[in-house]
Amino acid sequence: MAGVRLVWQCMFTPKLYKVYSDAAVYEPGQLEKFGDQVINSLYLAWNFGIYTSPIVAAILHRKGLFVVDGVLTIAKFITGLGLVLVASYFIRGIGRANNQQYIRFVRALNAAKNDYNKDTKKALSAYDFDFYACPVDFRWTEVVGEEKKFRMYADRPSVRGSAVENVFAIPCHILTYIIAHTFGVKLMYPGSMKMMQYMLFPMLLQGRTKLITEHNGQRYKLKSRDGNEIDTMFVDNRNKHENGSVLILCSEGNAGFYEIGIMTTPIEAGYSVLGWNHPGFAGSTGAPYPPQELHAVDIVMQFALHKLGFMPENIVLFGWSIGGYATTWAAMNYPDVKGVILDATFDDVMTLAVTRMPQLLEPIIRQTIRNHLNLNNYQQLARYPGAVLIIRRTEDEVICTEDMNLASNRGNHLLLKLLKHRYPLIVDNETVPTLIEWLSADSTQQSQLWNKHAVDESLCTSVLLSYIAESSTSYPMLLGEEFAKDLKIQMTLFLASKYMIDFRSSHCTQLPTNLFRMPWDLSPESDYVKI
Repeated sequence: MAGVRLVWQCMFTPKLYKVYSDAAVYEPGQLEKFGDQVINSLYLAWNFGIYTSPIVAAILHRKGLFVVDGVLTIAKFITGLGLVLVASYFIRGIGRANNQQYIRFVRALNAAKNDYNKDTKKALSAYDFDFYACPVDFRWTEVVGEEKKFRMYADRPSVRGSAVENVFAIPCHILTYIIAHTFGVKLMYPGSMKMMQYMLFPMLLQGRTKLITEHNGQRYKLKSRDGNEIDTMFVDNRNKHENGSVLILCSEGNAGFYEIGIMTTPIEAGYSVLGWNHPGFAGSTGAPYPPQELHAVDIVMQFALHKLGFMPENIVLFGWSIGGYATTWAAMNYPDVKGVILDATFDDVMTLAVTRMPQLLEPIIRQTIRNHLNLNNYQQLARYPGAVLIIRRTEDEVICTEDMNLASNRGNHLLLKLLKHRYPLIVDNETVPTLIEWLSADSTQQSQLWNKHAVDESLCTSVLLSYIAESSTSYPMLLGEEFAKDLKIQMTLFLASKYMIDFRSSHCTQLPTNLFRMPWDLSPESDYVKI
């Protein structure tokens, strides 16, 4: 039998899920399994109670349990649950302390905590366990001068009023804060809900196992500027594939995790890949409010640069859906990256939020979004000077504001705004109607429109290259003022075809490898384009 000290220690050590060296899921003993089942059941009941607390409170009130006798009954019930919880922890500790496989894990964990180095990390990497217990691999303070480095943030619209108006607006500010910090952020990022994570856990474990065993993935814990611990996965394909020298930094959707998310596509294409989970998702701490999101992607970028050793010009930012927010912010603050790929994302979350809520609540929704959940991708992307590729899903049921209406896809607006910003004298009032027609058309209609306007790719390319040679590659490019309307339309359709590609699918379908490509970028040294 294990000693009391060991049992006490094992009561509070992390749960072990898998031993990679044995290539099998860790099998706890009967005592550990029983203790875990009770603890998990109480944990789920607690979380369910939090989500349904208004309903529970109403039921208790109707049954008269908010009087003295009722409160005593509730207190006795809670005390009983507490005793059950303590007993369950003790039973689990006994089971773990008598399991040699678990004891070896605890020794590896303790060794890593005492001296976290290459050898102890390698030993600890043989186990999959509760990530909170893993030592931190990289902190933002490790980069000299990082605390003084300037960061850009998109401007939030401010509404100025008189002193009286501001006083009367206080209740509205309080209400929007409560909405954003209770169910608002959960609606925007459903993957942060613990109940959902519990249901998805087997899939997450399976996906993480595949990344580690089949692709030699390494899991890292990063500590961001605001103190959150960010769960990341790195697959290193350098010296293994011709594309391996390029790192794809993946930002997931609002219910996406790197374990089962977009990492698969660039891995299969041979790139090195770094994925991370939003704050509050899986092993990452915190909650996915915009400031925490931005601190998270910032530390991931710092890790890629200073720990993994990738140069900015060899890093491509890849964001899917709501992951476009962190991606465009990183692009704005790291303008030297190789390029940005945005898959199934939007220009501004406001329009999507408003169209999915009752019209009566629109003023409150607008205030909540702008003050607390302001995800404005275009504002950030406009400040990035590099190559951009937008992937539009033609049957997207999430990014469209009208069902089965391609013209309402918010990716259209992202492209339109970006082209108007970068080429203001080409994409103007004369050519925008044709561009809108192009964006509303299917592939057959686009081909007809392309032929109708006799788009000459060689001509368009040489026009752009001539401008770059004489002026610069910076945006906005001030060419086109003297162009005839026909040439401007040709240039507009040409640019649209280079900045956006279509994928015939719904929102959540895995992006095929053949559609994953580097963004188009004109190069003065080349006859055509740099890929």
